Amino acid sequence: MNNMFAKRDSSEIDRSCCIPLLALFGGAALWLVFGSVLGLIASIKFHAPGFLANCAWLTYGRLQPAADDALLYGFCLPAGLGVALWVLARLSQTPLRGAIVPIVAANLWHLGVLVGLVAILIGDGTGFAWLEFPRGSSVPIFFAYLLLALWAMMVFARRHERTLYPSQWFLVAALFWFPWIYSTANLFLVAWPVRGVAQAVIGWWFANNLLLVWTALVGLGTAFYFLPKLTGCPLQSHYLALFAFWTFILFATWCGIPPGAPVPVWLPTLSAVAAAWLLVPLLVIAIVGLRTVWGSVKSSWDNGPFCFIGFGLDCFCLSGLMLVAMACPQISRWTDFTWFGPAETQLRLYGFFAMTMFGAVYYLLPRAVGMEFPFPKLVRAHFWLSLVGVALLVVPLAIGGVLQGLKLQNPDIAFADTTKAMLPFLRVSTLGLTAMLLGNLLFFVNIIGLTLRWKLALLKQFIAFVKSPLEPGSACASLRRDKEVRA
Repeated sequence: MNNMFAKRDSSEIDRSCCIPLLALFGGAALWLVFGSVLGLIASIKFHAPGFLANCAWLTYGRLQPAADDALLYGFCLPAGLGVALWVLARLSQTPLRGAIVPIVAANLWHLGVLVGLVAILIGDGTGFAWLEFPRGSSVPIFFAYLLLALWAMMVFARRHERTLYPSQWFLVAALFWFPWIYSTANLFLVAWPVRGVAQAVIGWWFANNLLLVWTALVGLGTAFYFLPKLTGCPLQSHYLALFAFWTFILFATWCGIPPGAPVPVWLPTLSAVAAAWLLVPLLVIAIVGLRTVWGSVKSSWDNGPFCFIGFGLDCFCLSGLMLVAMACPQISRWTDFTWFGPAETQLRLYGFFAMTMFGAVYYLLPRAVGMEFPFPKLVRAHFWLSLVGVALLVVPLAIGGVLQGLKLQNPDIAFADTTKAMLPFLRVSTLGLTAMLLGNLLFFVNIIGLTLRWKLALLKQFIAFVKSPLEPGSACASLRRDKEVRA
């Protein structure tokens, strides 16, 4: 399988993806910074309620959903699509054709995110968690995804190597997964809403399949592609990765129903059993990652992209263990309705998925553009700021969530006292969000700097072409000579 990476000169493939990737990653970096600012303001409001209290747009009920959707729809999905497009083109050994369509789709996606975030901030969201965007936003997002997924599948269909690499299984499955769950949830919750308990069940199903299944398919497919390239070792092993792929899809799709949900008892029971079986693919994924990295021939820990992807894979396993713990009825009574759940979600979205995308972008974008980042030292600073930010955000919320659950179970402790006891943990988590915002700013600066450097290089080439003397046999020279003869 190692031969799949070096069968053809990859420069043509990289150049064919250049402009679509800049459009996707540039907008994603912008929305990431915007969402981080909103999340930081929302976090401050917990221990400083008077902060920006006179603006209806900046109430917590609007800020937090907007921050979550800016992270998920603004950064995670377009970044994941961009990485998937490049990886599939590389593995298929096929350049991207008709790049204008992915470029239009990328801009249509960012327009949909803009409309959706404005709708949430003015109070026009749908009210369903992770599906707050109204129809005016969800329709362009859906069609933009279809266009990007279609072009990625066209590249995949023209592949020269018929044997599939494990990353292709994960990424191709993800391309089909989002349109299915997003259209279903919008139809039954927004367009023609169902009534009663079915609404909650569909909402949990959608959130689980988007936050757990789709992010895992794209993130693991990316990690399984880049780890062998960055370590110099083949993926260990093909059959273990295939086993992890099928077992994860089999069990992860049934999770998401809380143990205490007011639904027929078989639903949370089935969800808890499926979550317990997730330990099998989690263990296999950890084994594949460790065996691939162990004894690598390169000093990979000095490699910026490897640090991001390695840390992301660790966070995936840890968030999976937290998810399994929350699904256990004996543990969930201490973690339900506490900050433990948001800690697990942020660890999965930012600690795993966003960090994996950072590493992939830092590796592939210079190759696609043909020039290095303007500020390479900021890559290491970004990694450490993000690592510290994730730790300061997730660890206090997880510990505080457990303590909060213990206090809520004690009838002698007033609810107000339980809320006050969480303030120190929330203040530390605000520091974590601040560190993450600084890291995201460094990422944005590098992306914008690279884009400007690329545009400046194109401008210089165009000026040099205009000023260059005409060749004797060129059409322009012949036309000029004819005019001079006529004169």
